[in-house]
Amino acid sequence: MYKTIVITGVSKGLGRALTEKFISLGHTIIGCSRSQDSIEYLQQKYPQHYFSVLDVSDDEQVKTWVESFVNVPNLVINNAALINNPAPLWKISAEDFSYLIDVNIKGTANVIRHVVPLMIKQKQGIIVNLSSGWGRSTSPEVAPYCASKWAIEGLTKALAQELPSGMATVAVNPGIIHTDMLNICFGEEASFYTPINEWVKQALPFLLKLSTKNNGQSLTVS
Repeated sequence: MYKTIVITGVSKGLGRALTEKFISLGHTIIGCSRSQDSIEYLQQKYPQHYFSVLDVSDDEQVKTWVESFVNVPNLVINNAALINNPAPLWKISAEDFSYLIDVNIKGTANVIRHVVPLMIKQKQGIIVNLSSGWGRSTSPEVAPYCASKWAIEGLTKALAQELPSGMATVAVNPGIIHTDMLNICFGEEASFYTPINEWVKQALPFLLKLSTKNNGQSLTVS
């Protein structure tokens, strides 16, 4: 069964890889990113799908975007996120800290706020909130990112208790993948970790198999 899938943060990394792989399997994608160049490229390459320039931290932009959906999504993947440049917490500016929280936590909540009512009308739908190993453990110099992903874990579990029958939300740790984000954290060592093109082969069947039985769980792509 082909699905309509919403993915945030489709310009690069995991979001881009998931988008292109889902499309190759026949699913319909509704995607967004802050990068106008990337969105224009994706829309030209995949004209039968729906891509929008959007900052998920802006609730009004998210509201307008969701109102434009041509179909109610079966699956929503809250992927858009930032990581801080590695530094002790007290050396990270208030502005940088706030924007990370705005995107990673508020952005996820904004999408949920506007998409859940659509799904409730259809009495079905799965919401995947991408977490991290740093949403279940910690490391130095990434405190803002850890804080945001621990929040995603808690937000997901609370939402799971609120959703009606037929719906589910799951916190998913994608694992350690060689992305631009990992380059920021690990430098040259990032290249030793799983390439995106290998990861996505495991991630797609994993994500497509999620069901109401997984509601409230914290899972890891393996």
